[in-house]
Amino acid sequence: MNTPLTHADLRQFTGDLDRFRHPLARGVIYTPGVQYLAERAGAYWLIDEIALAIAGGDVARAGQSDDRVLSLHFWKLEVREDRSAELTARADSDVPSFFSRRIPWTDFPLDHVDVWAGYDGQHWTLYLPSEH
Repeated sequence: MNTPLTHADLRQFTGDLDRFRHPLARGVIYTPGVQYLAERAGAYWLIDEIALAIAGGDVARAGQSDDRVLSLHFWKLEVREDRSAELTARADSDVPSFFSRRIPWTDFPLDHVDVWAGYDGQHWTLYLPSEH
């Protein structure tokens, strides 16, 4: 029997050089912490949502009005008591989101999770805040 995923489980990831490439959005890679999150939470869909928003132009469009988005932005999944959720992305904590998607139902095991996305000039890397 698997133990439930906790925020403490995610904080154990502090960064390393291993990366996983998204199968469709080839310019998006992600860290072992994000891989662990997806595997343990059954949430590869979360990586897909973020990667496809990046590859699909949502980030580029947002970067036209806030160039900070083109180098770093912050994704948050918030799960409500009714098991619906909202995925948002922001250039910084004090600005409105440039991306928002309502998820009608999820079995995601945490009440929220943050995933950061940084651009190195070649790839977008998705990582957990503890991996920064």
